[in-house]
Amino acid sequence: MTFLTKRIGAAISKESRNFIVTVVTGSRLLLALAVAMSICTSSRLVAAEGASARPNIIFLMTDDQCTYSMGCYGTPNVQTPNLDQLSREGVTFDNYYVTTAICMGSRATVMTGLVEYRHGCNFEHGPMLREHWNRSYPLLLRSAGYLTAFAGKFGFEVAEAPKGKGVLPENDFDRWGGGPGQTHYETRRNASIAQYADEYPHSTLAYGAFAADFIRDAAAQQKPFCLSISFKAPHRPVQPDPQFDGVYGSSIFTKPANYGRENGKHFAEQSRRGRQYQRFTTWHYSDDYQGVMAKYYQQIYAVDVALGRIREALKDNDVAENTVIIFTSDNGFMCGSHGYGSKVLPYEESSRVPLIVLDPRQSADERGRRSDALCGSVDIAPTILALANAQVPPGLDGSDLSPLLDEATASIHEALPLINTWGPAATHSLAVVTKDWKYIYWPYSEQGLAPQEELYHTAADPLEMKELSADPAHAQDLTRIHSLYDRQVDSWRRLTVEYHRYEKFGSFFQRRLLPKVARKGD
Repeated sequence: MTFLTKRIGAAISKESRNFIVTVVTGSRLLLALAVAMSICTSSRLVAAEGASARPNIIFLMTDDQCTYSMGCYGTPNVQTPNLDQLSREGVTFDNYYVTTAICMGSRATVMTGLVEYRHGCNFEHGPMLREHWNRSYPLLLRSAGYLTAFAGKFGFEVAEAPKGKGVLPENDFDRWGGGPGQTHYETRRNASIAQYADEYPHSTLAYGAFAADFIRDAAAQQKPFCLSISFKAPHRPVQPDPQFDGVYGSSIFTKPANYGRENGKHFAEQSRRGRQYQRFTTWHYSDDYQGVMAKYYQQIYAVDVALGRIREALKDNDVAENTVIIFTSDNGFMCGSHGYGSKVLPYEESSRVPLIVLDPRQSADERGRRSDALCGSVDIAPTILALANAQVPPGLDGSDLSPLLDEATASIHEALPLINTWGPAATHSLAVVTKDWKYIYWPYSEQGLAPQEELYHTAADPLEMKELSADPAHAQDLTRIHSLYDRQVDSWRRLTVEYHRYEKFGSFFQRRLLPKVARKGD
């Protein structure tokens, strides 16, 4: 059933109910009953059609992939033909943010539709509790009759209680190809997919083979399926598939305009107190940018090849026309922008990531469109559940992305939080992003530091080169986003889990700005 059909069906139901009321009011009771019976029959037919036409869903996630690693996001000299084709056939999102820019917390958010302080799961905090996992999209889809499969880096564990031992929920899927921790690039070292090691010694293509086998078997059962693949690539350690060593050869990659330490002097000092700052040099973005990026892009090229094979499997098994594909990453990567490496920080390269959604049931007019609507990792779970006509749990932080797929001017969020409570205390931050603006608050005030705030007009300055919090011309913009930020802090205080040390941040992130101090480069 198409999005348009769903909307027409909803509109007919509403108008028909109004018509019945009108008829009864006019004493034409028998006619009203006849109309009501007709509508009930019609509704059952629509429900039956919806059940039989439930789409298959494939969710593909990479690890540490920034937006400027793909041709469809405007990067020259990178080769991502299958991802670019997916973009041409689907909807590509330009303002999609992960609300936590580190893998464990981000993956928990994707599965549940909850921000980090509500699912309570991240490094240095603890595993996900069973009560939240039971409301995740894989479990709810399985309960709704979907065949479910997972392969790759799962990223977190599930425990029965806050101090309980966490385990991987492999028995909660119909087919399991996942692994603990960071998993391995060598297929043979991942027990759940080791059977693919002889033909696919590198795990990226092994996950593609796992996907193809599951698609074949699910199609044979004629049941709807949800397949989730979490590639390890391009996460470090750097181990590209050697069969693709010749893809980039002597290619030269253009550095982004915000590359280098000279373009990060306006950032708050707190952002320099974590390993992200050191990794600009220790990971050789500073002295071997071309070599580092060639291997990074080569790992993504293998993901692109795996995507192509997954799409071939859909066609070979005659399910391509009823299979939605969602592609994204768990977080971005700084890759030398502003003189930083790694992720975690609330800046664009770390927190804004690719998102492409292909629904082959959409009209041709909607294909290849881009959306600049604000959306985020909290939206994946409710979107998948809505696509499957499954029940969406109440009280999620995310929203169904379907309106953005179907309408260019639609909007589902006014603002989203960007959270970091991992790593050195100085780097803990809370940010708020809107479609056009970003506000970052750094509360840490020890070791000679004072609380700092940053304001960026990301719509006009996507490279975050102009910090505007002290600019009188943007005083009203700052006041407006202060209000949005304070709402997020209030939400934290009211809704945070009462375990894994999240409660204290409701107070920590309250704005307590001191007079501005000079920053490096000011």
